[in-house]
Amino acid sequence: MAQMEQILWLYAQPYDPDYPVICFDERPCFLIGETVDPLPLQMGQVSKEHYSYEKNGSCVLLAAIEPLTGCRLGQVHARRTKREYTLFCQALAAQYPQARKIRLVQDNLNTHNASSFYENLPAAEAFALAQRFEFYYTPKSASWLNMIEIEFSALARGCLHQRIPTMAEVERQVLALVAERHQQRIKINWQFSIETARSKLSRHYDKIRPNETETGTPET
Repeated sequence: MAQMEQILWLYAQPYDPDYPVICFDERPCFLIGETVDPLPLQMGQVSKEHYSYEKNGSCVLLAAIEPLTGCRLGQVHARRTKREYTLFCQALAAQYPQARKIRLVQDNLNTHNASSFYENLPAAEAFALAQRFEFYYTPKSASWLNMIEIEFSALARGCLHQRIPTMAEVERQVLALVAERHQQRIKINWQFSIETARSKLSRHYDKIRPNETETGTPET
């Protein structure tokens, strides 16, 4: 509950360019090729694909969005190690040069912390990069609290729903769509508040403090 309320509090803060709130995550992209040529498209008919396909491995999309401004950043990599996380955070810091702290919402993956910087950069650079961020972690099994998941759904509808055979093609299509949505400044209007959480999830709060009376003071 504490982590959830901290993130909901963060989402409710007014826009502050000194402390931008950024939502980040990673999404695997499976590379799927055709084993036979698809049937030619005919007028008045839907396109058809053969059920047989070829697995060409996978890559990963790293993406971030600032919900209040619609600013976005995306990168496609072959892997998602501490190195790729560090590269992404460097690019994110460069995108917000005037920010005092970038408030980064992310999950608890073991690469998502400042240790990644120290394993891939000289100590002085790693320290300087770490100072650019405040990390906010979503609770376990609560990825829905991270607004980047809304963006991933839009990207899936836009291009990732189809079979894409190579990492280069994933990079071309996905980053073009990310750039288009960035230019359009498509924002996210988040409605789930702390008050709503306390109302809708009251039974979970009751489990945490089962002996609390209706007045809000513990029973003695």
